[in-house]
Amino acid sequence: MDESLRQKNTRLVQILVLVVVGMFGFGFALVPLYDVLCDLTGINGKAETVAAEEIAYQVDMTREINVELLTSLNESTPLEFRTETKQLKIHPGEYHTVNFYAKNKTDKVMVAQAIPSFSPGVVAKYFNKIECFCFKQQTFKPGESKVMPMRFVIKPDLPKDLKTITLSYTFFDNTKAAVQN
Repeated sequence: MDESLRQKNTRLVQILVLVVVGMFGFGFALVPLYDVLCDLTGINGKAETVAAEEIAYQVDMTREINVELLTSLNESTPLEFRTETKQLKIHPGEYHTVNFYAKNKTDKVMVAQAIPSFSPGVVAKYFNKIECFCFKQQTFKPGESKVMPMRFVIKPDLPKDLKTITLSYTFFDNTKAAVQN
């Protein structure tokens, strides 16, 4: 009986070790799985982090796209952040520049990064940014304010059923990470 109990305990430990290893592996697989899921469903559109080339498109005057611009801050980011224009009506192929405003509300140097996202996610490949403050980290001196432009175009081959695009920027405080590097 003692040998049988020992075998059962050994088998249970082996199973539990396999479960732990499987859970650990699943944790690593979550990011790529999430990216695939987002690509398939078109949610959480990720924007390019490099400037697109300015190309002369044929402006589609028959269509008007409503572009909504949202700004937010990570809960621990001591900035004031807003856009001067919350909503635009534009024609695909037209270039526009929108200014964003940010101010460091602390008495310390701060490094921050704006992360963009689109809704619906599928529009990310039709929204080309020529110039954007989001391409690199921004350094703010104590109390410093900045006007930061974002120049963009919506490609004319945007699917006809898409009439509203929401572009959201969230600023994150990267000061600690910047100091460590």
